[in-house]
Amino acid sequence: MNDHAIATREQWLAARLDRLEAEKEFTRQRDALTRRRMAMPWERVEKSYRFEGPNGALSLADLFDGRSQLIVYHFMFAPDWDEACKSCSFWADNFNNIPVHLNHRDVTFTAVSRAPLAKIKAYKQRMGWGFPWVSSEGSDFNFDYQASFTPEQLAKGHRIQPNTVSDQVGISVFARDERGEMFHTYSCYSRGVDMLNGAYHYLDLVPKGRDEDDLKFSMAWVRRHDQY
Repeated sequence: MNDHAIATREQWLAARLDRLEAEKEFTRQRDALTRRRMAMPWERVEKSYRFEGPNGALSLADLFDGRSQLIVYHFMFAPDWDEACKSCSFWADNFNNIPVHLNHRDVTFTAVSRAPLAKIKAYKQRMGWGFPWVSSEGSDFNFDYQASFTPEQLAKGHRIQPNTVSDQVGISVFARDERGEMFHTYSCYSRGVDMLNGAYHYLDLVPKGRDEDDLKFSMAWVRRHDQY
């Protein structure tokens, strides 16, 4: 049932202009936060990490692919899982085609998962994706950047969102200077990655919104796109 007030054109316009002022203020706050994020100190990467890509072994430096900035999407796909996370798959549908645009702004994008490369390749083919995706199986990378957790860490509540799942969604950003030194510049997890999901922003425009008022089941509606 529609429980919204029914307005005249003039009343609707007045309400829209009222929200517009709030939206403009939100945009100004977001821009200010972006500037603060860009001004964060950098953490030097001290360890060597190894990944496996379609053409063999890769270092963290290799993931930059000649550019000075790197965005890593921590794609939830543990070594013993048969499928990657359905929520991460929803996010992947939103970023599948953007790497080429990022590349032209001196940014390389890649997803990283702990699953073996063979599983990643099979799942990627099933979903029809083309974005870069490498395996960190056997590496400390996901653990060091708080995207994966050992059973001992889970028992101590080290996960950002307390849970029994060994992996969580996240994004980590890295930069490389002229000397080739690498730095960790930013990370976000859980709701912090909402800003990367274009579909959610479209849903925020419609009357029902994300339709996830019951937080217990907030992601229950999400399917892998070949399972709707």
